[in-house]
Amino acid sequence: MKLAIIPARGGSKRIPRKNIKLFSGKPMIAWSIDAARASGLFDHIVVSTDDVEISAVAKAYGAEVPFMRPPALSDDYTGTSAVVAHAIQWYRAQGDMPDPVCCIYATAPFVNAADLQRGLQMLADSDSDFAFSVTSFAFPIQRAIKLTEEGRVQMFQPEHFNTRSQDLEQAFHDAGQFYWGRAAAWIADKPIFSSDAMPVILPRHRVQDIDTPEDWERAEWMFKALQTG
Repeated sequence: MKLAIIPARGGSKRIPRKNIKLFSGKPMIAWSIDAARASGLFDHIVVSTDDVEISAVAKAYGAEVPFMRPPALSDDYTGTSAVVAHAIQWYRAQGDMPDPVCCIYATAPFVNAADLQRGLQMLADSDSDFAFSVTSFAFPIQRAIKLTEEGRVQMFQPEHFNTRSQDLEQAFHDAGQFYWGRAAAWIADKPIFSSDAMPVILPRHRVQDIDTPEDWERAEWMFKALQTG
């Protein structure tokens, strides 16, 4: 049984009600549900939430909410793996054995069915524990600078001040969209960022972290551009 878990607790601080705030005409979470449904991969698409309103919206857009997330897993410090593991264990208690399991973030409007399909195939073709979305940094991280207490600048790696950009190793970061994983790896809380994970590489123009109102506005402009492109 293939299972999609969309974590969506109700206590968003920086953007209140972020998971169900309208994004390009639909509640934000609806885009993740739509992508999961369009992929045709999942036996169950489950939203793990502690919030009655989020639950209602999720059901209206075709997801299931077979349980409410317990308060112990609904604070600001609970990680994604614990939420996914809880869902897997809930299904096991019902006699089902979900595997593999894909965590899809509720605030990932750029996630699409083809990438989910590609991630599953990469996991299936390897002995890895995870396959998740990544994208490249737009600027060489080796030439990054920080601000000092005196208000000046300082390089993190000053030895690369004169290194040409094309001679520096390309770096990638988590795209924050989806994470395919084997049930045993989720239950064991294995680290996702490790040599036991496969990268599903996405182009930078389809990746936007959404944590602030500025992020949200930029994401909507990007989304509109993609729809008309």
